[in-house]
Amino acid sequence: KAGIPLGVMKVLDPRQLKPDSIETERILTVFDETIVKLEITRLIPRIIGSLERFARMLGPEITSSLLEHQKLSGEIQDLLANPGDEERRRAVEQHLKCSLRNTLRLFLANPLLYHGLKYEVWVRESPADVFIKAFKQFRDFTLERLLTSPDEEKEKIQFMEDISLRVEKNTETISALQAELEAAIQTRDEEVNSKDKKIENLKTSMENLAKDCKADIQQITKEGEKQQKEDEKASQDRCARLEQDVLRLITQFKALVLEHRASELVLRKKKCQTEREIEKWVQKYDIDMAEKQATYEEVEAVYNKEKAQLALLMEKHALLLQEYTEIQEERRMLKEKAEEAAREAARRNDAATYIQAFWKGYLVRSIYKSKLKKGKGKGKGRGK
Repeated sequence: KAGIPLGVMKVLDPRQLKPDSIETERILTVFDETIVKLEITRLIPRIIGSLERFARMLGPEITSSLLEHQKLSGEIQDLLANPGDEERRRAVEQHLKCSLRNTLRLFLANPLLYHGLKYEVWVRESPADVFIKAFKQFRDFTLERLLTSPDEEKEKIQFMEDISLRVEKNTETISALQAELEAAIQTRDEEVNSKDKKIENLKTSMENLAKDCKADIQQITKEGEKQQKEDEKASQDRCARLEQDVLRLITQFKALVLEHRASELVLRKKKCQTEREIEKWVQKYDIDMAEKQATYEEVEAVYNKEKAQLALLMEKHALLLQEYTEIQEERRMLKEKAEEAAREAARRNDAATYIQAFWKGYLVRSIYKSKLKKGKGKGKGRGK
């Protein structure tokens, strides 16, 4: 660890990573919600198996949703056991998916209930646990990729290059040791040949001097053989040590190569998987934004239409107000004319005038109220 840069250590230890942007937090929120949904889906079969036990805790809405889910699951199992009606099977599968989404929505709306069931329900280990664990690892890896800066990436690449240089240096060392071994073997062979020649010369000399110095010749021969054996033994020991060093370095080299190839393969797989996931989320984001844009345009069109209708109603209201003002003016003029008549006639005329004014006002208000109610009814219909 002392030789590993700080940026590389940060990448290798995801616990040191923290979200630094809203986009990263949103992506992590999507991952966390998906993990919670997977864990709830893992608990659903066990909860359905003991539904009477958990019915009071779950409540009527979740219980009825789980019963419907159980019914659809049994129906899809029967259809899979007896294939034939593909259209019905697809329809039941669609209903089953909708039922599961509805159940998950109800659980997510009550997180305390989910956490309580998580400790109440016991589930055996299954392939779903392996998938959830792998998905959590993928979440950590995605966080690592999102929070790795270009400088840290450069440090990691530099670290890998340093390791490659070390491997090259080890290869050069092995080559040098092999060359040294070959040179030592060649030197040994030359020494052995030289000593063989000396022995042959001594043998020739001994044959020539056998009669005169037989004892000396035998002693020299013994010393030569003894020296030869000692030299051969020393040479063999040295060759063995060099071969062991070469084998040890070759083993270390192969281990390093295998280790770095495995690490490179894992990193390549993680990179490809991350790129595919990011592309998938980007496509989903584009689709969602397109749908929301279409909805916004529809709402804006309805709003503009209702605004135009409101302007038209305001114009009609102004016309009605002007008519009402004219009517009031006519009443005032009639009243002034009626005061000039006799008191009895004035009383009768006033009564008739008051009756006519009240009736006309009532008609105007009735017409205005009916039009206003119609306008509001149309506005509410368009809003819905």
